[in-house]
Amino acid sequence: MKRLLQSFLKQCIKTGSLTVVMPNGDRLSSGDGTGVPLVVTLKDNKAARELFFHPQMALGELFTDGRLTVSGGTVYDLLELLGHNLHSLTPPQFGWLQHTLRNLLEPFHRANSEGKSRDNVHHHYDIDDRIYELFLDSDRQYSCAYFETPDQDLETAQLAKKRHIVSKLLVKQGAKVLDIGSGWGGMALYLAGIAGAEVTGVTLSPEQLKVSKRRASERGLAKRIDFRLQDYRALTETFDRIVSVGMFEHVGLKDYETYFKTVRRCLKDDGIMLLHSIGRLDGRSAMNPWFEKYIFPGSYVPSLAEVFPAIEKAGLIVTDVEVLRLHYADTLLAWRKRFMVRRAEAAALLGERFCRMWEFYLAAGEAGFRYGGLMVFQIQLAKKIDSVPRTRDYISAEEDRLRKREKQANADHTVAAE
Repeated sequence: MKRLLQSFLKQCIKTGSLTVVMPNGDRLSSGDGTGVPLVVTLKDNKAARELFFHPQMALGELFTDGRLTVSGGTVYDLLELLGHNLHSLTPPQFGWLQHTLRNLLEPFHRANSEGKSRDNVHHHYDIDDRIYELFLDSDRQYSCAYFETPDQDLETAQLAKKRHIVSKLLVKQGAKVLDIGSGWGGMALYLAGIAGAEVTGVTLSPEQLKVSKRRASERGLAKRIDFRLQDYRALTETFDRIVSVGMFEHVGLKDYETYFKTVRRCLKDDGIMLLHSIGRLDGRSAMNPWFEKYIFPGSYVPSLAEVFPAIEKAGLIVTDVEVLRLHYADTLLAWRKRFMVRRAEAAALLGERFCRMWEFYLAAGEAGFRYGGLMVFQIQLAKKIDSVPRTRDYISAEEDRLRKREKQANADHTVAAE
């Protein structure tokens, strides 16, 4: 195993500096000696075999279990090193075969029933609610922020994300808006409190629903927002506008046609929909098995080529597409920094193993958006070709209008507090 692993390392790590310490103390080095001198220590012989034959699963699993440790830098430094060497990262023959089979079989096991969807949501979102307070912004936006400038802080960038999305919806006072996957309620609160909409928000997470309803009540918006524990497929009403942020990743490839047919059924004839989701820049690919098992079961990250056919079959028109490339990498960096500062609090809540898993999740996510072909897309949809203006100038104009309303709302809040 030592010789196989040494050969693998030399083949894959061309730049940087990586040393792997085997369980018996043997040291295997690779790279050109530049950068941070990282040392990975394997605690047992089985760990070495797992890493060689199942690298996509084993790296995160071994780190989470404490059977693989990183010194000389962080686990993100290790993932960044792998990202820099991505062009030469050829997995062993068994790993390549597994990856190929996963891609071939992907369409056949991606049906997410209502029950399975609830279970998948529960796995990630119904853990101890205090964990999310450790690293999210004050509005609990658990999706890609929109950094208008590189030096924006997370709070400002998440507010900019909401503003940017709502500007594309052209929301009029009193409009009926559906939020599919309403999370902790931040988007619905913005739509009702700033844009003046009447909002229906649906989620499958009982914990998120509790927080959403409480926040709406605290802000005096409970009469304008109807938060429900409901699957989007069960909706029967129609709406002027529909928004969905960070939920489409959990739909599953096999259910795309159902998703967009539901959107079409629920959207009024002159309505507009904005879909914000993680996607792939480099074509179709199976989900990373570690993420699928430990973080987001039942999820799938599509290329645009996999999304557009379902939109067209549903009879919807794509009126605008925007690709956000590095915004999520910067978002995950901010989350990871915040989490690491308050790591001890997380450990007190859910233990060290959870902290290692969460650190790997945030680090791997960031590396994926910097080096692994991931991005975020925003697709604007309509039923009619003239539902939105001909040029994109209206987006900036709407953002300016919403900024003024934000300032007024803050001023009103300040006066009320006094």
